[in-house]
Amino acid sequence: MAMFFGESRYIEYKREVPKDSLKYMKSVVAFANGDGGQIIFGVEDNTEKVIGVPAETLFQTMDALTNAVTDSCEPMIIPNIMVREIDEKQIIIMEIMPGMERPYFIKSKGMINGTYIRTAGTTRPADQVILQELILEGRNKFFDQEPVWHGMVADYEIDALCRQLYEIALKNAKTAEQRQAVKRVTKNTLLSWGVLAERQHMVLPTNAYSMLTNTNGLPPLIQCAVFKTENRAIFVDRREITGTVQEQIEKALQYVLEKINMGARFHGIYREDVYELPPDSLRELIANAVVHRSYLEPAPIQIALFANRLEITSPGGLMRGVTVAKMKEGFLKIRNRALASAFAYMNIIEQWGSGIPRIMHECQKYGLPELEIIDLDGDMRVNLYRCTKAKTDQKTDQKTDQKTESNPILTDNEAAIWQILLQKPSCTQKEMAGILRWKPGKIKYHIRNLQAKGRIIRVGSHRKGYWQLVQPEK
Repeated sequence: MAMFFGESRYIEYKREVPKDSLKYMKSVVAFANGDGGQIIFGVEDNTEKVIGVPAETLFQTMDALTNAVTDSCEPMIIPNIMVREIDEKQIIIMEIMPGMERPYFIKSKGMINGTYIRTAGTTRPADQVILQELILEGRNKFFDQEPVWHGMVADYEIDALCRQLYEIALKNAKTAEQRQAVKRVTKNTLLSWGVLAERQHMVLPTNAYSMLTNTNGLPPLIQCAVFKTENRAIFVDRREITGTVQEQIEKALQYVLEKINMGARFHGIYREDVYELPPDSLRELIANAVVHRSYLEPAPIQIALFANRLEITSPGGLMRGVTVAKMKEGFLKIRNRALASAFAYMNIIEQWGSGIPRIMHECQKYGLPELEIIDLDGDMRVNLYRCTKAKTDQKTDQKTDQKTESNPILTDNEAAIWQILLQKPSCTQKEMAGILRWKPGKIKYHIRNLQAKGRIIRVGSHRKGYWQLVQPEK
């Protein structure tokens, strides 16, 4: 009867107990540095065929395995060793529990060269970034709470940050009750979050303070790009976003909103803008990428808009103990605790893990495909797929008795400008921005597109001219 299904992140097979313990000791420390796992002796790794361990030396082998592990690893790892009989053959199962004193390494190789991690079904050496993260985990520390020893912070700077966080929290509050619940933050609040640290009777900024104020070389930028198709073959536009982490989130969100389609629904004389992707979910996905990424990795967050999806990639991958299935159920493990506290206070993210389930529910209400979360072995990617049907429904909602609104050449944004110019050809770009509640840059972008398509022509001067509309060919 088959009971084995190939090696994985948690299972490794050995045909026999190797004479050289190093051949399995790497996996021992890798399991201890990760989510734990089992090494099963007496099973072929390629065929999963049960070979068995010689019965006459079974107990001596078990003792030898225990001694080898306890003697070879630092800090000490104590394995749980069991025997199981399959098809009248004995196999040895050595179970390694996830350790709390990370990093675990092979003594003879030292911490730098002897630390290993488990990735998918393989064991590999921990690079410098992962080693640093393991050291922080072992000390129960977080990168964003680490003090910047060469940094100095004055009381007036702390007060300025407290005011800014308070104003953002009020701005992002969606209800009167939520606004009422917002209390002012103080230096002591920042100390409790880990945004500031008290060392040797001094108040020091931490990495979180640097990211909230854009100082000491933090945070890294966010790269945004638009591609014409479903891959990176045809590049359309890009932007590098800098500033504080809270500014980066808003700038990145606005970039995406400028590039995606937007429809409109009219309630009597009132116009309601409807984006093809839910803005609240977009903000939270970007915020999650910012707050849960690994800042030990220097690479930027990348936000890429394709013809069929929005792709957000953040450095760091899933934290140990976290799986995609757990995330979808609301399981939470915080990589940057100080930032998470600040973001939750500012009403940017939900601190207690309901963010992903809520985003999935909102996407379902929008008629979008299910949110896709991918562990890329060192990076984390979320794909929010665009829905052609949703776009079609939005265009249908916009239909009026004007013929031009049904023109398939125009995007939703271009059609909105077209309708304004149809009623008032002399309307200025500033006036359009006011009517549509868009930024001037977005108006200019779509005006240029309409001109490039030959659908509008400027007649007269910039100040005193007007727009001539070109009807589509029938």
